[in-house]
Amino acid sequence: MSQNTAYCLIVEGSYLDASEAEQALRDPFIEEWVEETGNFKIDNFDEILVVQGISLGDLEIEMIDDEVFRITCSGGRPLNRHTANQLAETLRRQGMFDEVRVEPLEK
Repeated sequence: MSQNTAYCLIVEGSYLDASEAEQALRDPFIEEWVEETGNFKIDNFDEILVVQGISLGDLEIEMIDDEVFRITCSGGRPLNRHTANQLAETLRRQGMFDEVRVEPLEK
């Protein structure tokens, strides 16, 4: 794989659709933000860092199969392997998905 290969996360969890999975993805980060700052507004999505250089607002999630979702970065900066691995580890610690793996992003 070249260094310019973009990566994504494939996650599995008992969610009915992408909206429900997105809510599960965001909740722990929003809770932490509220604990640290005392409040939350939708505008804060771009300020809440999930890993270095990637904010909560940069992440997009789509359903690719029953209970299987793809997480990509829309912030003009695709996930490289290192950042994707960091994000995967963060999501594993948060525990909102049963399975989290990193894969090259198919174009």
